[in-house]
Amino acid sequence: MIEAILNELEALQHKFEEQIVTVNSANAVEALRIQYLARKGELPQYFKKLGEATPETRPQLGQKLNELRDYFEAALNAKKEQFGQPTRGPKVDLTLPGIPRRLGTRHPLLKTLDEIKSIFIGMGFSVESGPLAETDYYNFEALNIPRNHPSRDMQDTLYLSDPAREEGDIYLLRAHTSPVQVHTMEKQKPPIRIIAPGRVFRKDNLDATHSPVFHQIEGLYVDEGVTMGDLKGVLLAYARKLLGRDIKVRFRPSYFPFTEPSAELDVWFPAKNRWMELLGCGMVNPAVFDMLGIDSEKYTGFAFGMGIERVAMTKYGIDDIRYFYDNDVRFLQQF
Repeated sequence: MIEAILNELEALQHKFEEQIVTVNSANAVEALRIQYLARKGELPQYFKKLGEATPETRPQLGQKLNELRDYFEAALNAKKEQFGQPTRGPKVDLTLPGIPRRLGTRHPLLKTLDEIKSIFIGMGFSVESGPLAETDYYNFEALNIPRNHPSRDMQDTLYLSDPAREEGDIYLLRAHTSPVQVHTMEKQKPPIRIIAPGRVFRKDNLDATHSPVFHQIEGLYVDEGVTMGDLKGVLLAYARKLLGRDIKVRFRPSYFPFTEPSAELDVWFPAKNRWMELLGCGMVNPAVFDMLGIDSEKYTGFAFGMGIERVAMTKYGIDDIRYFYDNDVRFLQQF
């Protein structure tokens, strides 16, 4: 057995000598070292056979393996001095500029919403939220919207249950965030000063200024002695803070079942060269207070609601609401 192993080692040495004379680079020297001397290389495999040798032949085999290892190492070290250290992957020029990374930006609707919330929080309002699916009571009845009001029709509201057949609560996708105001007045006594942002749903045809899914933010202020003058002052301060002190605004009389008197705030929209409704507002109808157990003789309040898309269109000069939902990177990168 010892003779066969020694013959194999002689053949391994000749093979190594033939290969090492052909190497011409530091990487080739390293590859040869791995082939013969690495932990799984060809020579270390013979060291594992020492345990199989007899006590009489083990010293001779061990001496031969050590001599061969020293011989390989010396030859490889000589080549290393000739060619230097092997290169580790491609060379990197540290003076070159880095690869630019394209960073995303906040969506213009989110930027507008953040700015609106910041303005009203600065005026002392807190932020409230509520569920997207509401009952008919919170979406209509508690807001003094009569049962024969057009907004309750199937062609206007996205019902989750059939109002003509359902017994008990009728569920729908909220048409505004006003239900949040009702929930708040149920659980909190005046004074109340909140805003309620969120998604709302209506059966609108998609066009340049309408969408079946859009974002709205509503506000409510209830306390003793709140007047229409307070409402006008808050909304004028808001519009000028958001759109600039030179923004043209006007109040128009209007009608909403849950406010009396009611008004709409319009702003001049240069992109369309016309007035555009920014929000609806008014003094909370006493009937709403009475339904929710708030003393309408003691407390008064105002409410307002606006579409965030409309605000963003006015702020950024965008003339089509569909741009917000196209996910066109060219559009989004402008913000």
